[in-house]
Parts: sequence; C-alpha cells; structure tokens
Amino acid sequence: MAVVLDSANGVAVLGSTGSIGTQTLDVMRNCLPDVPVRALTAFGNVELLAQQVREFAPEAVWVPDDATAMKLFALLKKIHPAHKKTQILSGDASLTALAAQTDASIVINALTGRAGLSPTLAAIRAGKHVALANKESLVTAGALLKAAAREHNVRITPIDSEHSAIWQCLTGNDGKRGAPRNPVEKIILTASGGPFRTWPREKIANATAQGALKHPNWDMGAKITIDSATLMNKGLEYIEALHLFDLQPEQVEVVVHPQSIIHSAVQFTDGSVMAQMGLPDMRLPILYALTAPSRVATDFPRLDFIKMGTLTFETPDTERFPCLALAMHAFTMGGTAPTVMNAANEWAVHQYLGGRIKFYDISAIISQALHEYTVTPLRTLDDVAQAEQWTHEFVTRGVK
Repeated sequence: MAVVLDSANGVAVLGSTGSIGTQTLDVMRNCLPDVPVRALTAFGNVELLAQQVREFAPEAVWVPDDATAMKLFALLKKIHPAHKKTQILSGDASLTALAAQTDASIVINALTGRAGLSPTLAAIRAGKHVALANKESLVTAGALLKAAAREHNVRITPIDSEHSAIWQCLTGNDGKRGAPRNPVEKIILTASGGPFRTWPREKIANATAQGALKHPNWDMGAKITIDSATLMNKGLEYIEALHLFDLQPEQVEVVVHPQSIIHSAVQFTDGSVMAQMGLPDMRLPILYALTAPSRVATDFPRLDFIKMGTLTFETPDTERFPCLALAMHAFTMGGTAPTVMNAANEWAVHQYLGGRIKFYDISAIISQALHEYTVTPLRTLDDVAQAEQWTHEFVTRGVK
C-alpha cells in the first residue's frame, strides 16, 4: 500500500476547512512546503477558505453553491490580487469532477459523511491515489472502491490514526519487495472510549450534545466527536479495517484504551504483536499517508515514556454503547445494510446535535432501520443511493 508522494503533481484537499483538512494543510506548510496544493474544497467557513487560497494558490476551489462562490470571489478580490488564477467551482457535480480532473496525483478526502463517496470513486477512476479520512466511503461502498482501485492500479491509504497504525505495523510484514510474509492472526483496534466511558447508563441517557463534544484526547469535528461518544466511530472503523486489510470479522478485536497512545496493533500467527504508538496528533498519520514508506523529519511533540505513566485497556461495553454492536451487525447483514446503518446514524447525529433527540435515540433509530430494511446486493452507486433514499424516507416519516 506504500505511496511515494509525487511532488511534481501535488495534492488536492477535499474538506480543507475542517479538522482534518486544516491539519493536512499544516502538514503541507511545515513538512512538505515544496509540494503544490492543486485544489481545495469547503462546505462552509468561506473566510478561512479565502485565507487558504491566498496562502496555497490552488488552481481550483470548490464551494457548495453559487451564492457561496460569489462571497468567496469577493473575499479573494480583497486579499488575493492573483485570485483570477484560481478557478471557483460550485455544485455537487463540480465537486466530483474536481476530484477527477485536478492535476494532483493524490486526493486527500477529508469530507464528512456521504458527500465523500462520489469524489472518492471519481478520483480512483481517474487514476489518482486517495488518502482517505472519509470513513463513510468505505463503510457504504468498500467493495466498489476496492474493485475500482484494483482496476485503475491506484491505492487507498488510510488517514485515520488507527488504520494508519495497522498499516505501519504491516509495512515490511506483507511479503512485498521480496520480504517474507508474516500472516496476520488478528488486529487490535483501539478506542479511547469517548467522554462518557466511565458514566453509568442512566447518566449517559441524559447526556447533552455539548457534553459529548468534549472529547478527552482528540480535536475533531462535531459529527465524528459524537460518533466517538456513541462508539459508532469505532464501528465505522471496524468496517473500514475489514475492507482495507482484507480481514474476516473474527480477525478484528476492539479494545478500549483511554490514553490513546497505542493507536492500534497487529498480532501475527506466531503470537507476536506489533503496535504503533505516539501522542494523539492527527498530523502524524496524515504525513505518513502522503510520504510512506519514507518518514519525514518533524518538530511535532515527542512521546515521553516516563511522563506517559500507565497504559490501560478495557473491553468495550456494548450495553452502554450499542452503536458498536450495531455496526458489526450491519456488516454481517452484508449488501447495502452498512449504507442504511450509516445513513440512519448521520441523520440521528444531526438530530442529537440539534437537541431534538436524546443520546440513546441514536442507537434506537439505527436499530429500527436495520430491523425494517430488506437488504439488497451492493453492485453500483445506484444501490447505495437507493438504500440511502429508503433510510431518509424511513427516518423522516417518524421512527416509532
């Protein structure tokens, strides 16, 4: 899976104003200053996007609609005299087209939710490597993306810290470049446990979105932070890992590790375990996704084993956090079931963030959707779209 960054062609960053996007640009700024940033996209925060355009001078930028495009143009006219060299695009079709048509050799997909799927597939079909932070792409259409990547001889590299850790542990142990292959017995996928890890169920039931957004270790966007609180984030990563590393469900063990120092580990068939460790800093997996198997020197904070103290591990509690079990069940159901699970979760998280439902309503909505849904095979993006449409109609007509 190793990708050596082609500095002549550069990168495109989809979702440049979000948490992963801004940290990606920090990596470009401080670690890869000679690598051009060819394209940027953002759904909001036009002011920040304008500053990014001024600094990185991409060939093209994308925003969701014409009104936002006009606002961006006005901002660039004030702060960026060379703004006319940057093409401003808008609309859903333009986002997918940009992912395919940019001159960048690597497309970094830091979009949130289902919006990331079509651009991911378009980039792959255009022969571009994809550094993927958009979990939903693999969860909803992992088989399609992997088949397309094989057909077009491109690689999907993970940005998630957990999957990056697994990838790093497997590098040199996968039988490539003449090295002997060390078969994987299982992977250990670590989870922080989120902000409610030690709370009793009765207290969690009344937890507010504001409380859920206070993650103990990571600085992330709102949706992924709520997913971390419910452990759905780990459920999505469980499905991702199965696709990324061609594993069977019994080969993935989820372990709660509150300190978030061991980002994940691999156990081989001889019983040995290799773990990747580091401080909770998303810039490290972002950088590795762009430069692997090489490592670039950084001035990022270092892990101090003496100050680190004790590392602890727990079994995840699926009674208090049922979303993890629901994600595992959706994968077992197969076909378009993970799509329904993901779409129901996205809708429910949005409702929770808006204060319209309670914490355990999220898992209840997902459970009801999976119970009512008749699974269909996953063959094309149309199958994904139909499953998402069914879910939208199911949840909006009133979940009982």
